[in-house]
Amino acid sequence: MRRWRFAGTLLFIIWNASAAWAQQFPSKPIRFIIPFPPGGPTDIVGRMAVDTLARALGTPVIADNRPGAGGIIGSELCAKAPPDGHTMCMMTNAQTIAPSLYPKVTFNVVRDFSHVSLMAVLPQLLLVHPSVPARNVRELIALARARPGVLTYASTGNGTGTHVIMEMFKMQSGVQIVHVPYKGASPAMIDQMSGRIDVAFSSAIAALPFVKQGRVRALAVSTLDRFPPLPELPPVAEAGLPGFDGSSWQGVSMPAGVARDIVVRVNGELAKMLQAPDSRDKILAMGGIPKSPTPDQFTAFVKADVEKWAQVVKAARVKVD
Repeated sequence: MRRWRFAGTLLFIIWNASAAWAQQFPSKPIRFIIPFPPGGPTDIVGRMAVDTLARALGTPVIADNRPGAGGIIGSELCAKAPPDGHTMCMMTNAQTIAPSLYPKVTFNVVRDFSHVSLMAVLPQLLLVHPSVPARNVRELIALARARPGVLTYASTGNGTGTHVIMEMFKMQSGVQIVHVPYKGASPAMIDQMSGRIDVAFSSAIAALPFVKQGRVRALAVSTLDRFPPLPELPPVAEAGLPGFDGSSWQGVSMPAGVARDIVVRVNGELAKMLQAPDSRDKILAMGGIPKSPTPDQFTAFVKADVEKWAQVVKAARVKVD
């Protein structure tokens, strides 16, 4: 009986503390952790959120770039911060892939965060060199099946998004394409344009100029949605592999235990931003598609992403360098 009374008292204290935090929010400047270097897509979207929340909440919101270990360092700082709403962080698919690649990750990406809102999905373009005799996804799959282990694909490194997305493509299509890892997107693209590499997934914003120049051919986009700058390009899911979704993405999260009122309020402010034409145009210009789901929808999205990549990493035996 005493044990139940103690548990009830503890829950009451936690609930009251949570309610008090919600009433006082914000009571000081907000730390907004961006777990990647300045200048990239995650930093751009993160700073859009920083500017919006500073105006909407009437308090300084300080962007804090904490790159390292593929986003793990900054995410750990966020997960361990007090759950009072005054620490936020950018969340990406790098964090949902990391637990399957790194056994010593100290946070659980589902359990240790209050997920606020998805903000953008970033399509990858499925590219082939012009010499590859495939004009669509079905033709590429047929070609790869006819030539098992002959075609090559580039990635930006072992365990990166472009690696696991192609491994998922191989799994779902039943083809054998040889992986050639590179140290970054630029050398991978250079070798594909030269014809040394046959196939690759590449970020839309990086690949778009070369697609328009005819130096590589785009067959499809990795997202379930079409990419507005290339509306004629079908999703892989429509073009031959139903259900395929290999998008990169960015969202905003807080430490687990943040009061629901705070999470809902921040979600609402971000949703307003993402519905504004100038914000949508900016995200589209950097190769993204704006998204603004509810916190519950984003939480379910993160959980599904963790499970999806865990299956791919295990089945493909993906190892990091």
